[in-house]
Amino acid sequence: MMSFILWNGSPEIFKFGSWSFALRWYGLFFMLGFLISQQILYYIYKKEGKSEKDVDTLTIYMIIATILGARLGHVIFYQPEMLWTNPLEVILPFEISPFRLTGYQGLASHGATIGILTALWLYSRKKKPGQSFFQVLDRIVILVALTGALIRTGNYFNSEIIGKPTDKPWGVVFVNTLTDALDSERVDSGHIIESTTYVENDTIQTTAVGQVPITLYIFFKPKATREQIDYIVSQHVSPILENNLNEYFETPPRLGPMEYLVAKPDDKSGFVAKIPILGIARHPAQLYEAISCIFLFAFLLWLWSRDKENLPPGRLFSIFLIWCFGMRIVFEFLKENQVAFEDKLPLNMGQILSIPLVIAGIVILILSFRKKTG
Repeated sequence: MMSFILWNGSPEIFKFGSWSFALRWYGLFFMLGFLISQQILYYIYKKEGKSEKDVDTLTIYMIIATILGARLGHVIFYQPEMLWTNPLEVILPFEISPFRLTGYQGLASHGATIGILTALWLYSRKKKPGQSFFQVLDRIVILVALTGALIRTGNYFNSEIIGKPTDKPWGVVFVNTLTDALDSERVDSGHIIESTTYVENDTIQTTAVGQVPITLYIFFKPKATREQIDYIVSQHVSPILENNLNEYFETPPRLGPMEYLVAKPDDKSGFVAKIPILGIARHPAQLYEAISCIFLFAFLLWLWSRDKENLPPGRLFSIFLIWCFGMRIVFEFLKENQVAFEDKLPLNMGQILSIPLVIAGIVILILSFRKKTG
């Protein structure tokens, strides 16, 4: 039995023909978060006797605030140089020349939090009965916890926000990053690769935490020639492993030349490239956070269903801040830093930004016990 998990799921659900646009799991989970949250908010407002029409307005506020806040937060906290080097990339989800739909490559949860707080403050200024700033926040954070779980699941499909190397049996090797690279037009322009398979290889000695020996089998179509295969392996596979994907793989030391085997002794079968590699098993930090958010969602929904309008204003919001960002501080110790400058800090940016939010949560929680119910 393998002492690690091979994750080879594609981040894309499907592509639209030869276009550069593809429907990705991350985008689906992101939108599902809003769609499911809207239905839950309808239920909450109905139970509390509030106008369900306000849910539609709140949904618009939340979508705009989350996307803008998360995007601007990432740029300001992690890549501020983008503001003057390529400001259009901050707001455009595509590249102009050549045109390529990229989505927003970089969203920060702390930025989303600031955006949501700002949007709900603006919404609460309408002074609607039973919808003060903290009362609205107490209902919205239930949904934010659920949406956070779905977004972190999308991060897992994208093989991003990766954890540190681990020898734990639930450590994940994100082999899908290599599969996607081999499936690209740049590598397989002749469309001669049939499929790829990964198998544990116990003949390679490992020397570092998280190193796991794997044999990569690349199955080629019968039309592929030995020369084409040699070119793909030497000019693409090796550089990809050594440079582009060195966060996920390492080149095994002191290995002989890569082996090629013929699958079957007939013309209907193609060559098989057998390549020994070292994967890096990492903490599935995205799933840790997703599971934590699921428990938080369930707990907050239970508290609301028990007390409803008798909840002291700010109670659920304070618990959300303490739980969500307190766990964020813990999980960051198991994650790789996102940008290089964090390596020089005693705590990374995610932890630094979480500390004041946890403190704010503690203060609001204490104050909520001194308030009358809303």
